[in-house]
Amino acid sequence: MSAAYDACVLRYSGTDFLSVASRNAAFYVTWFSTVDQARLEDARSSLMNQLARTAAGSPPLFLANESAPLAGSSDSVYGLAQCTRDLKGSECSWCLTTYIGLLPGNFPNNTGGALKGYSCYVSYSKGAFDITLPPRRTAPPPPTDSPSVSTGLVVCLSASGAASFLIVLCLSIWFLLHQRRKRARQTMERELEEGGDELEMEDEFEKGTGPKRFRYGELATATDNFSDKQKLGEGGFGSVYRGFLKDMDLHVAVKRVSKGSKQGRKEYAAEVRIISRLRHRNLVQLIGWCHGGGELLLVYELMPNGSLDKHLYGATNDDGVVLPWPLRHQIVLGLGSALLYLHEEWEQCVVHRDIKPSNVMLDTSFHAKLGDFGLARLLDHGRGSHTTVLAGTMGYMAPECTVTGRFNTESDIYSFGVLLLEVACGRRPVVVLPNDTVVHLAQRVF
Repeated sequence: MSAAYDACVLRYSGTDFLSVASRNAAFYVTWFSTVDQARLEDARSSLMNQLARTAAGSPPLFLANESAPLAGSSDSVYGLAQCTRDLKGSECSWCLTTYIGLLPGNFPNNTGGALKGYSCYVSYSKGAFDITLPPRRTAPPPPTDSPSVSTGLVVCLSASGAASFLIVLCLSIWFLLHQRRKRARQTMERELEEGGDELEMEDEFEKGTGPKRFRYGELATATDNFSDKQKLGEGGFGSVYRGFLKDMDLHVAVKRVSKGSKQGRKEYAAEVRIISRLRHRNLVQLIGWCHGGGELLLVYELMPNGSLDKHLYGATNDDGVVLPWPLRHQIVLGLGSALLYLHEEWEQCVVHRDIKPSNVMLDTSFHAKLGDFGLARLLDHGRGSHTTVLAGTMGYMAPECTVTGRFNTESDIYSFGVLLLEVACGRRPVVVLPNDTVVHLAQRVF
C-alpha cells in the first residue's frame, strides 16, 4: 500500500523495498496555464538535470531546489528534486533522471508540473512553489484537574515548572548565540574562499597569452548595457549577449554568469582553467574575460549560425530548412577532430562530459566549434577514469556513468555517438511514448 502527498510519502509492503528505487510514478500534477514551449524547455531542461545531479550527490536528504531565469520574461522557473533517504546516490540519480525524461512529454508547455513516486519526486513551476501541508489534527482538550488535588501539590508543580522553564530558556539563548557565531565564522571562511578562487582564476588567465582582460564598462557598452534585444540565449546559470568591440572591430558573444550561483561559479572556474589554454580550429575561441563587481563575464568569438540543435529539426528552426547532408558530414568531421585533440593531442586529456548539439556552435560557413567547458575535467594521459558527481545531460550520458559516476574519454565518445545518430536520423535523444515509456535513441536504433 502506498500514499503520496505534497509534504510526505507513506508506504508499506509485504516485501523489502528499501534501497531500491521504484520508477513507478504515483501520479501527475499539472498546471493548466501555458507558456512558450521552446523557452520553457531551455530553462527547465538545464535546471532539472542540474538538480538531479545535486540531489543525488547530497546525502542524507537527497534534496535540491534552485531557480533559473525564463528567457524573454522577468519570470523564473523553480525546480525541486528529492529522493527517499534509503536510496544510494546511484539509485537516486537513476530515479530522478527517469522522471525528468518524462517531463517534456507530459508537460510540453505547462507552467508547472510534478511527477510523484515512492522513491523520488520532481517538480517545476513558473513562480515559487506553494506546497500545501496536510491539515493538523486538533489536539484533545487537556483533562480537568480532579477536585481532590491539594493546593500544596499545585504550588509545588508550579515552582518546578518555572525552574524548568528558566533552564530551557537559558539553554535556548546559549544555543542561538552559538549558532550565530558559527554562521558568522562560516560566512567569513566562505568569503575568504571565494576571494581565493577569484585570485586563482585570475592567475589561470594571466598564464595564457591569448585571452584579454576587459573592463566591465567596455563589455556593458559593447552589449548596449546587456539589453534584452542583444540577448542570444539563456541557460540555467547565465545568459549570452551579442556585442561589438569597437576598438577591436570585432563581433563577440558575452556570457554573463551571476556570482550568486554556486554552480555558475564552478562552471566559470572550469572555463578559466581549461578553455583559455586550448587552441584548435574546431573549439570556440575565448577572446577575453572580466570578473568583479558581482559579475562573471566570458567573451567568445561570435558564431553567426548559432548552435547545431537549432538546425537539426526543420519544424523547429527559424527558417524551416533541414541541414543538407554535405554540411552534416562537415560538422561531424569537425567535431570528431576537436575530440581527438582534447583526448589525445593536447598536453593533458580533457574530458568534456557534456557533448550535445546545443554545445556545438556553427560559424558563417557552418564549421563546427565545440564550446561550453563548464563541466570539463582534466586527466593525465593514461589515467583510466575520473570519479565525480553525476554530470551531463539526460539522453547523452553513457549508462554506466549514471551508476558508477566515473567519466572518461569513452563516455565522451558515447555522447558523440548519440549526437551522430541525432544528426543522421533527425530524432531527439529521448522520446516518451504514449504509455509514458522513456525510449533512448540508442535503444531505438540498436
